[in-house]
Amino acid sequence: MDFSSRFTALFLTAILACLPLCSFADDTVYTKVDVNPVPVKTPPPDFPDTMKRQGISGVVAVAIVIDETGIVTSANVSKSSSSEFEAPALAAVKKWKFKPAQKDGAAVKMRVTIPIRFNVEE
Repeated sequence: MDFSSRFTALFLTAILACLPLCSFADDTVYTKVDVNPVPVKTPPPDFPDTMKRQGISGVVAVAIVIDETGIVTSANVSKSSSSEFEAPALAAVKKWKFKPAQKDGAAVKMRVTIPIRFNVEE
């Protein structure tokens, strides 16, 4: 067996030996599913005192990823009427819990955008 053949054989053996150790988790994040996630715990955001005193209302669109267990794994502001509302909106949605989305009968990760409204009159 020449060097090239031995190298190829060793290389393939090394790859095959590692396969059982490798994780092949499905990291797909869906935007369309058979059953949408259902909120089960939605603590409201804290209204910033300065905005409340000034009588300013607003809205923050938060893009979140909900995992297969219903936990919010990431949250990012996609749009907001005022930067003052962004941190409280993110802090609130990170505490939310959901009944997870389903695709083909299995719980899956899903990305959704949720509007968080700050209404000074409430």
